Amino acid sequence: MQALQQFFGNAMITAPAVAWVAAQLAKTLIDTARRRRFNPRQLTATGGMPSSHSAFVACLATAAARTQGMDSPIFAVAFVLAAVVMYDASGVRQAVDRQSEILTHLLSHFPRTPDDFDRFLEGLVGHTRLQVLAGGLLGVLVAALLT
Repeated sequence: MQALQQFFGNAMITAPAVAWVAAQLAKTLIDTARRRRFNPRQLTATGGMPSSHSAFVACLATAAARTQGMDSPIFAVAFVLAAVVMYDASGVRQAVDRQSEILTHLLSHFPRTPDDFDRFLEGLVGHTRLQVLAGGLLGVLVAALLT
């Protein structure tokens, strides 16, 4: 029981989890406003605005800086992890999005329903730089509030 309390009392675990949930909720609300219908799959979807991956790792790095200091090895590891994840989210994963667009175009020549398309391809895999930046800022804000 004490181990569970320590785990959930650790701000470097709970703050990033809160940042991820906040990003997923924001992403769902933005998608609902844009499409004018609620899509429950957005609650766990990758891609979209803001980047929940970026919010998570930016919050982790900020929490490490605030609780352990910017000269700590823990902050260094969290910072490097955040840089890699955020670079990947905006760079490498964009190539996957482009391939998805091409495949979607090819498949559009075959009669399929929108549900069929969802099963074949996930259209929002990567992030734009703005989505990554928004997620990162959300993560920093959550860490500032919770640590």
